[in-house]
Amino acid sequence: MAIIHHTTLKPTKLELLTTWLPTRPWYAGSGTPELTKAGGFRLDDPEGEVGIEFLVAVDSSGPEPVAYLAPLTYRAAPLPGADHALVGTMEHGILGDRWAYDGIHDPVLRTELLALFESRAQAMAQSISDTPDHEVTHAYAGTGLPSPAGPVEITDDQDGTELPLPDGTLLRLHRRLSPTAPEGVAGHVTGAWDAPDGSRARAVFASLRTSRSAG
Repeated sequence: MAIIHHTTLKPTKLELLTTWLPTRPWYAGSGTPELTKAGGFRLDDPEGEVGIEFLVAVDSSGPEPVAYLAPLTYRAAPLPGADHALVGTMEHGILGDRWAYDGIHDPVLRTELLALFESRAQAMAQSISDTPDHEVTHAYAGTGLPSPAGPVEITDDQDGTELPLPDGTLLRLHRRLSPTAPEGVAGHVTGAWDAPDGSRARAVFASLRTSRSAG
């Protein structure tokens, strides 16, 4: 299981996201975000090489706060062929240089997220080592979700990111988090975060849509 190091990051994750978020089509603001880390969870890489975090950041720069999902992977060296998905680089106080990527473009995150849908992986606490996160719930009745191998076609729109799996299932990341549950999905992963009013908010972070559910 991953060990959470409580140490310095230069720049911080929120500083990286402040620059990166406005470049995304699903960013709803019109200027520089004012971000607060509000929650999320982690997944373990079985090989112990890649950090996997589903981070929720709340932007308070606009008339109403907006919660964004940023699935990130952290690597000790660049991921070949993923320059377009680089969020930024950081200096970790213990691990040294780290490359942070938009995780949907990282095959390790994709594999472990699909395993979570099928209950083959456990959601872990964001800031505590070796501790399951029981607030994360998931549902999917099928089995054998295939993780894409090789080049993949990933599409961003105003609400999120979509990736077709080899069997025709569509994996969607919900980037602008809303308590309104998506309709017609075959599976979902739901997480929680701290809302600005002090309440605990929940929303679907990721969903699956099959050709049957799409029709």
